[in-house]
Amino acid sequence: MAIETLTFGCRLNTVESEAIRAHADVPGRDRVVVNTCAVTAEAGRQARKAIRRLARERPQAEIVVTGCGAQVETQAYATMPEVARLVGNDAKLRPEAWTDGNRRVAVDDIMAVRAAAATRITHLPGHTRAFVPVQNGCDHRCTFCIIPFGRGVSRSLSLAEVVDQVRTIVAHGGREVVLTGVDLTAYGRDHDEPVTLGRLVRRILAGVPDLDRLRLSSIDSIEADDDLMAAIADEPRLMPHFHLSLQAGDDLVLKRMKRRHSRADAIRFCEDVRALRPQVVFGADLIAGFPTETEAQFARSLDLVADCGLTHLHVFPYSPRPGTPAARMPPVPDGEVRERAARLREAGAAALVRHLSGEVGRRHRVLAERGGIGRTEGFTPVRLQARTPAGHLCEVAIAGHDGRMLIAQGAALA
Repeated sequence: MAIETLTFGCRLNTVESEAIRAHADVPGRDRVVVNTCAVTAEAGRQARKAIRRLARERPQAEIVVTGCGAQVETQAYATMPEVARLVGNDAKLRPEAWTDGNRRVAVDDIMAVRAAAATRITHLPGHTRAFVPVQNGCDHRCTFCIIPFGRGVSRSLSLAEVVDQVRTIVAHGGREVVLTGVDLTAYGRDHDEPVTLGRLVRRILAGVPDLDRLRLSSIDSIEADDDLMAAIADEPRLMPHFHLSLQAGDDLVLKRMKRRHSRADAIRFCEDVRALRPQVVFGADLIAGFPTETEAQFARSLDLVADCGLTHLHVFPYSPRPGTPAARMPPVPDGEVRERAARLREAGAAALVRHLSGEVGRRHRVLAERGGIGRTEGFTPVRLQARTPAGHLCEVAIAGHDGRMLIAQGAALA
């Protein structure tokens, strides 16, 4: 029986789950690995609910829990009778962690880990894009965030390791690669001779000429280096879509979050990138109802959608995480948190409609995915009229949209 993995949270967890699948598959053993997230209280609640459901539906299965939840909420998962074993975030990518069953709770000090582990996978089944983790951990201490305690200090793969992984993916038919990490723009700072994310991007594009598309996952705009900005300007294979870790639009709230950028910094970055690549599309993470946030301060976050020209929003109602400084700050009432999150989502939906309307009548080069959907260079989803095999690049004319995605008039294979 093939191993099953159930994944919560980020793209990094998604690709790590595929590596876990190779390590944890033991012939004849009915094993389910739950790769948990700890970014919000809701993420933990959903994971524990899923574990209980799995135990009811598959009472003979061995349920093993790993991920950030296992690392920072060890006791909560260890006390669940449904859980057979816990494997920490560092151990989960080591093959021996899945064959040594002597320790029920194999969770060690993640802060002592100093080396990044390569996942070394060639593709993600069911995914058109291949995710390549190049960095793990975080050296910053945003007051709302528990993730550094789940992932440890910042550590990066070498330039050569990343280029080799991308080359392997392309050799196996990959058309698009997404570089991902916990704090992606911190890439390379831990090397004996520090390098930057921009230099990595340059090296990949030079070293893997057959790669069609390169994307970046969430970045911290204040950490964008000169090489990255130059690549944005003159590397057409670096896709013009950037998801920004902004979190708020008010300077005092940003200070209380212990963020490293100001409102003006965020707006300036978007203006600078748009001057280099006018067709760029921005997404952003925003938190609604951070402790002490007033209505006027929230309004500045709401205004940031227009001021930065954001299109794709990930909105998070503030969720207190025990052990973080923000959890001890005066909270915003739950009802106001939910209401502000709803208003941010409404602003995001309106921004998306404006973006979609502006694309009608244009032509785009689209990478087809499964289910008749593709993605433009700016990551906007497109419903394809013609039956186009997943993984093919095609040029389409945009005939309209349905408020959520573009609708193509037709498709011609490149």
